[in-house]
Amino acid sequence: MRASKLFIPTLREDPGDAEAVSHRLLVRGGFIRQVSAGLWSYLPLGWRVHENAVQIVREEQNAIGAQEMFMPVVTPAELWQQTGRYGIPELWKIEDRMGRPFVLALTHEETVSFHAREIRSYRELPQMLYHFQTKVRDEARPRGGLLRVREFVMKDAYSFDRDEEGLERSFRLQEQAYHKIFDRCGLEVVAVEAESGMMGGSESIDFLAPSGSGENTLVTCENGDYAADLEIARGVPRAPEFPASLEQPEEVETPGATTIEGLAEFLGIDAAATSKAMPMVNGDGTLMLALVRGDDRLDEAKLAAGLGSAVRPATEDEIRATFNADPGSIGPVGFAGEILADEALRDGQFVAGANRTGWHLRGVEHGRDFEARFADIRQAREGDACPKCGGRLRFQTAIEVGHIFKLDTDYSEPLGARFLDEDGQEKPIVMGSYGIGPGRILAAAVEQNHDEVGIAAWPVSLAPYDVHVVVLPGLEEQGEELGQALEGAGFDVLLDDRDQRAGEKFADADLIGVPVRITVGKKTLEDGSVDLLVRAGRAEERIEVAQVAGRVKELVR
Repeated sequence: MRASKLFIPTLREDPGDAEAVSHRLLVRGGFIRQVSAGLWSYLPLGWRVHENAVQIVREEQNAIGAQEMFMPVVTPAELWQQTGRYGIPELWKIEDRMGRPFVLALTHEETVSFHAREIRSYRELPQMLYHFQTKVRDEARPRGGLLRVREFVMKDAYSFDRDEEGLERSFRLQEQAYHKIFDRCGLEVVAVEAESGMMGGSESIDFLAPSGSGENTLVTCENGDYAADLEIARGVPRAPEFPASLEQPEEVETPGATTIEGLAEFLGIDAAATSKAMPMVNGDGTLMLALVRGDDRLDEAKLAAGLGSAVRPATEDEIRATFNADPGSIGPVGFAGEILADEALRDGQFVAGANRTGWHLRGVEHGRDFEARFADIRQAREGDACPKCGGRLRFQTAIEVGHIFKLDTDYSEPLGARFLDEDGQEKPIVMGSYGIGPGRILAAAVEQNHDEVGIAAWPVSLAPYDVHVVVLPGLEEQGEELGQALEGAGFDVLLDDRDQRAGEKFADADLIGVPVRITVGKKTLEDGSVDLLVRAGRAEERIEVAQVAGRVKELVR
């Protein structure tokens, strides 16, 4: 491909709103352009990379027996109503001209379950289907280029089995396929246990690519025996420094102490020896208390999992109506509703709100002064002890590039996807869901492969071209011959034949990040050789034109 004919609108300056490296470099390199907030066009270079990722995913899905199909973006609202997901805030809802409600699908569990109703017998199981399709998400705060968007292409696959044993087999097949996909894409990716969120089901694995930017936090143990997404990570906090024990709670006035830091300072105690009560409201309108240690943060995803239902923070009016006290002075003693406490509060005496504005209780102890159910509902913190070995936990920013779920019968039951077993009994199909984002793969590749001047070489399997031939003025004929020879040898070649200064051509080449760059310059006429640069690491060598194809083959095949 001649650069003079290719639409590559490179930029010398970073876009003003770009924070993520991948956002900056994909825009500057002419790979993507923003149409509106969270809506991006892939320009020719970007689409070549995207489709390279798609093909890798397709090949690995086919290799495990998954069958490609294609489902529509527009789906009937009634399917989402049947599964209880119609109220998801990110769901983009539309109506047709007759006023009938539809959904622009952000995933396709409902649609594929609709099709699975045509599976009648155990003899037709197992099945695995997948497609590549545009997804639409009414994202409240799109940002980060391709990291948080409103429209994107996703590969989603779905497995259909007769029982949990079959689901386990399908789930592990997909897990293995995902590792192969990311290896082929040249990405460093860690598979971690994760929260299933709006997808539901009994188990999920997140595939996180460590990066400088991203929406996820990868939590790992320094000893390498534990990894999890922050949403589900378990950490063991340090032991509190408790004051002397009391035989019963002791009321103490704490004027103006409305924060844990202020309370601990006022009382002269360790913040870890305090407790923090957060009133939450269940879906049925019932108010309950979530209780964590004062120096911890509540993880609402863990709380919802522990309760088995979604919750929201209570309003100040709801808090005052229930406790007759300001929010900063409430606690578990005397509260008659449900209390879910973090495991860190199981043993010891803590300071808690007295349910009286401006007052707290010293020496509050579970089992003696209040009753609670316990679960891990705190957010893990960097430096916590590993729950497996006691090593220190480390945090890394990461991009979620894939996520797989055991859905069980969460979708087949409400949508009537059932089969007859050997005994003629009707049973719900057991399902799994497996998503992967080619756009996220692009972003992660740039985040993991860049330097101060541009994309420091795309992984060869993703690169828009194998070789970038930069032709300096007056050497067009030699450049053309070399480009044709490389194409004849089976390489994808970008030939920079533009009427531009050498500095501009080199700057664009650095920015675009094709794995191998060959410069046809003035010395080529003298010695019949060219400069070959390996973009990753910038290793250079002078090589005879006749040997170029063989050397490139060593580098990119």
